[in-house]
Amino acid sequence: MTATTVDLVDYADATRRYDPVIGIEVHVELGTLTKMFCPAEVSFGAEPNTQVTPVSLGLPGALPVVNGKAVEYAIRIGLALNCQIAETCRFARKNYFYPDVPKNFQTSQYDEPIAYDGWIDVELEDGTVFRVEIERAHMEEDAGKNTHVGGATGRIHGAEYSLVDYNRAGIPLVEIVTRPITGAGDRAPEVARAYVQTLRDIFRALDVSEARMERGNVRADVNLSLRPTPESPLGTRTETKNVNSFRSVERAVRYEISRQAAVLDAGGTIVQETRHWHEDTGITTSGRVKSDAEDYRYFPEPDLVPIAPPREWIEEIRAGLPELPVARRRRLQGEWGYADAEMRDVVNAGAIDLIEATVAAGTSPAGARKWWMGELARRAKQDEVTLEELSVTPAQIAELQGLVDSGRINDKLARQVLEGVLAGEGDPEQVVTARGLEVVSDDGALLAAIDEALAAQPDVVEKVRGGNLGPVGAIIGAVMKATRGQADAGRVRELILERIG
Repeated sequence: MTATTVDLVDYADATRRYDPVIGIEVHVELGTLTKMFCPAEVSFGAEPNTQVTPVSLGLPGALPVVNGKAVEYAIRIGLALNCQIAETCRFARKNYFYPDVPKNFQTSQYDEPIAYDGWIDVELEDGTVFRVEIERAHMEEDAGKNTHVGGATGRIHGAEYSLVDYNRAGIPLVEIVTRPITGAGDRAPEVARAYVQTLRDIFRALDVSEARMERGNVRADVNLSLRPTPESPLGTRTETKNVNSFRSVERAVRYEISRQAAVLDAGGTIVQETRHWHEDTGITTSGRVKSDAEDYRYFPEPDLVPIAPPREWIEEIRAGLPELPVARRRRLQGEWGYADAEMRDVVNAGAIDLIEATVAAGTSPAGARKWWMGELARRAKQDEVTLEELSVTPAQIAELQGLVDSGRINDKLARQVLEGVLAGEGDPEQVVTARGLEVVSDDGALLAAIDEALAAQPDVVEKVRGGNLGPVGAIIGAVMKATRGQADAGRVRELILERIG
């Protein structure tokens, strides 16, 4: 029986009867100006095959030179992941042929990585902290990019022809490999997602990569195996390649658990193979039999000398590390006074930087959260964009809340002002002026509107005079309508009671 002919086992049933073990290999493209071993420029979206040199094309006689900034970034990553930094390490040739690897080998690190024996704590959505042990973080170069043209899936099967772009070939990568992640049980998909998201946040905090998964700056290979009990030996693993979103990481793990359980239940054998993730259907399909290390015929790269980073340099890098995301979140939560659930919502919405900048611009934490997690979150969902992609800045939100705090506009008017800002009509002050949205604060104008409303509803006036204050709301509503919502409802109430009394 093969993996592609079985039905899926219910996920809850699969995790009751099998213990899932995951392992994740994350590749991050480093944000250097040039490639790992040559001075070719690195920039996203350039015309195909315009950012190449004889080295990145693998031409005979072209010799590589290590990018020092890439080494620094690799050390920064290793230190942030609580790794040991090697006193000396070296590059190796990983031999395999693909059209997007022009040299027919990848320059990587094998038995001597630059960083090893680390760990990070990842926080799940309910606040549970799960420790993931890091086996190694090593430097290597990226391959080029194949584009398969014709066919329905964008993959080589069924394509009419393929194009190869070598712009990406040679871009510096750091690959981070976990040790087997055990003990997650039915939360294995959630742990996998949180781990990759935590790494992405660390890369951004370290300023070593843009870490944009939609551009392929961060890619995850997700390994999964099942075993009967936590005490049993590890099962045969599959490796789902190049998963490039947090949601897909979670879905891929969940799918593979159900699929592998079905294979095992049917008496089948799990094949050690790479698998492709299909975002549209939410399934994995077989790729190729997974090679072991010996199949790549690693041997030391003869054209590059070993790297021996001085201890003084490493400590200088360590001293310059920024506050890491977990510590920053805890500090900000304490400063802002947010409850755990409120802070998790902010984190999940990707709003920490926006709220921090809004608070720095002079708004209270409560006021900043009100706008970013309320009206703006609704707008972002409606437009199917992120909060950062909305056409409004933290400074503008701070200005908007300042207008509310000063009494010049109320919350209802503020939403109209925000609409104007999002529509490109200018800053909040400009929108207020152009649209005439300022609160009516002239008692004379308010009294005129109140008298008109009282004259139109004499029965309400009599009820209020008789001690029944409930109907006052009807008068307030009429005044607010007459002033297009630009009156202060509290002041209107005071004037109504004075007028009737």
